[in-house]
Amino acid sequence: MFMLGRAMVVVDLPLLLSFMLAAILLTITPGIDTVMMLRATTVGGVGGGIRAGVGIMLGLLLWGAMVSVGLGALLQTSAIAYDCVKWAGAGYLCALGIKQLMSPRQSLSGATTGADGAAQDLPPGGFLRKGFLTNILNPKVGVFYITFLPQFIPHGAAVGPYSFFLTLVHCALTAVWFVVLVMATLPLGRFLKTPRVVRLMDRVTGGVFIAFGAKLAVSSSTR
Repeated sequence: MFMLGRAMVVVDLPLLLSFMLAAILLTITPGIDTVMMLRATTVGGVGGGIRAGVGIMLGLLLWGAMVSVGLGALLQTSAIAYDCVKWAGAGYLCALGIKQLMSPRQSLSGATTGADGAAQDLPPGGFLRKGFLTNILNPKVGVFYITFLPQFIPHGAAVGPYSFFLTLVHCALTAVWFVVLVMATLPLGRFLKTPRVVRLMDRVTGGVFIAFGAKLAVSSSTR
């Protein structure tokens, strides 16, 4: 039992451990967040990975907060609301992918190379912004929280505060996984910085982003 704001939250330890196990399995399943983290770490080193990870977790926290106060339920009950977020997210991912396919970088010096060969510096908050937008524009996250979290809320617990508490637990587990990803990517830094690998990596990542965007575009809130 603990306090979250002014609300008393009762913790069912076996149920919480079950949630943590399920959340770990879902977190380590490769997805768009994993792709974003690997690319950010490869391009921007530890700093890039941290910023992208923070952006993704800010997205998770915002989704958790919206679901906790009931706004996230709109994505499950309103086809229009779901489709608006879905198409925005699909468009964003496809735009990222097309940009990387059309203008792959020649090096990982922290800049991209445009069609004219001129270097284009990535803004300091670029990785954070991309991580956040990639997550918050994916309505599947909101629907996931709506359908998944209630299964692990103890009987008699306040649904809103406990849902947000589980969101915080999920974010903590996600942060640990991101640290693992960053540390696993760094030893490959020298190999990944060769021009040929950089170009190939950008094109592969661009293709993956487009694939995720297309998958999101054809998705529905009931799946």
